[in-house]
Amino acid sequence: MQVQGPPLLPLLRSRTQAAVLTRLLLTPGDELSLTDLAEIVGASVSSVQREVARAEKAGIVSTRKVGQVRLVRASERSPLFGPLAELLLRSFGPSHVVAEEFANVKRVNKLYLFGSWAARYLGEPGAAPADIDVLVIGTPDRDEADDAARRAEGRLGRPVEITIRSPERWASKTDPFVAEIQSRPLVAVRDGTERP
Repeated sequence: MQVQGPPLLPLLRSRTQAAVLTRLLLTPGDELSLTDLAEIVGASVSSVQREVARAEKAGIVSTRKVGQVRLVRASERSPLFGPLAELLLRSFGPSHVVAEEFANVKRVNKLYLFGSWAARYLGEPGAAPADIDVLVIGTPDRDEADDAARRAEGRLGRPVEITIRSPERWASKTDPFVAEIQSRPLVAVRDGTERP
């Protein structure tokens, strides 16, 4: 299954540019080597190096050399940092990454983000989320779901915790955990038919 790109993609040069900026701006405290960044975003080091050079010229990221290694990080002092991070978050952030990583996990009816990330995304004030909570409605293979979560975690640079509930349990009106989740902010990642 191919996942359609988010609406911001036509505004950016390439998926590599979007992936590099998303990884750096959504985890601004991280400092990564070009090699590590290339591995995370699934692109060549030369492509990542070009995108980092463009972003550095624009003042969005900064780099420094430690020995032979070039390290890059988001430039939080840039006036573009906040607005660009917000655009990337909404277009390429956790919901997009989770959708991509769970695209081929079978027997998933619905997929949601919940918890503090969903609350911040939907405008509730509070502390920055430390992790991403993913709710899987269906009966996927637990190992496949865990693998998808670990891949998403690697791309997002923060823990991705999954909770799996069967469709019957999700529809239950007597499960206190389900009632609590349903009463809190939910961001739909996949809200449709089961992937066989």
